[in-house]
Amino acid sequence: MDVSLFDFDLPESAIALRPAHPRDSARMLVVRPGELDDRRVSDLPGLLRAGDVLVHNDTRVIPARLDGIRVRGESVTRVEVMLHKRESADTWRAFARPGKRLRAGERIRFGDSSESHACELVALDAEILEKGEGGEVLLRFAFSGPALDEAVARLGHMPLPPYIASKRADDAADLADYQTIYARHDGAVAAPTAGLHFTDDLVERLKQAGIDRRFVTLHVGAGTFLPVKADDTRDHRMHAERGVIDAATADALNAARARGGRIVATGTTALRLLESAAREDGTIAPFDGDTSIFITPGYRFKAVDILMTNFHLPRSTLFMLVSAFAGLDTMKAAYAHAIATDYRFYSYGDASLLFRNEGTGA
Repeated sequence: MDVSLFDFDLPESAIALRPAHPRDSARMLVVRPGELDDRRVSDLPGLLRAGDVLVHNDTRVIPARLDGIRVRGESVTRVEVMLHKRESADTWRAFARPGKRLRAGERIRFGDSSESHACELVALDAEILEKGEGGEVLLRFAFSGPALDEAVARLGHMPLPPYIASKRADDAADLADYQTIYARHDGAVAAPTAGLHFTDDLVERLKQAGIDRRFVTLHVGAGTFLPVKADDTRDHRMHAERGVIDAATADALNAARARGGRIVATGTTALRLLESAAREDGTIAPFDGDTSIFITPGYRFKAVDILMTNFHLPRSTLFMLVSAFAGLDTMKAAYAHAIATDYRFYSYGDASLLFRNEGTGA
């Protein structure tokens, strides 16, 4: 499909730089075929029904943005690295800026005192094993396993999306704000942002309404922020992300659906993992591996009935996904309404609740 079909004009003022407080006070646009309804996230229990199951992504964001230097003779270059996919105990794939100046075999030193004589206790070295396209590099760190995790936690910054990081620096508030209340498993370098709207009070009211909650894990990569540079969707390459659905969760979701309950994905990350694990008959299999699923209009959804998600970038893979789920014309109308009525966009912005267009289901 022509990528320009997914373009729209968004005023700079619509980009949220801070989340709503409390989290569930954010606005939520409910989108059904031919119907738009302005609500709040706190209204969610009344918009679902007993027997439905919310599926949350319980990945935990790590401070994956690292600042360092590369020394080549007398030349010193400052480098910013964004980790996006762990390959082994001591290797990560990452995006580096400026990437064009880096070479395989060179070393980068990270840490506040990274000039040239940094103490090993406050510094972290990495060798560039490979250099790919678009500034992507494969890094092998001097530390491994938990020691590497501790060093990254000590030296890294919360990886705020570019559209926020370009407007302000990260701070102490982001350590809590850019993390879901149910985050468990370290590994994401971007938050599953639909989940940022949940509070303990909302979770309790969902429970009282008879709505179940289950957890899957997809470690969101920085590739989620990469623009689609191709003119046709068929020419875009998705970066792989690691996901897990255990057998007990798959069984519970299949049993709920067999009883007539609906599967409600909290965010596009949960949806992508569920659809990656879905069989042709719509049942969900256990899953443990990488997924690079790319969902565009024409895709037949097998597992997910309702999607709660934030508002996404023009020409992004995520706007393509929601257009596949609810219909391109429907989503263009929904986004036009959201812009006209001052909804807040992107990671710290407001939410939408999308009911699947019956024509997109299996």
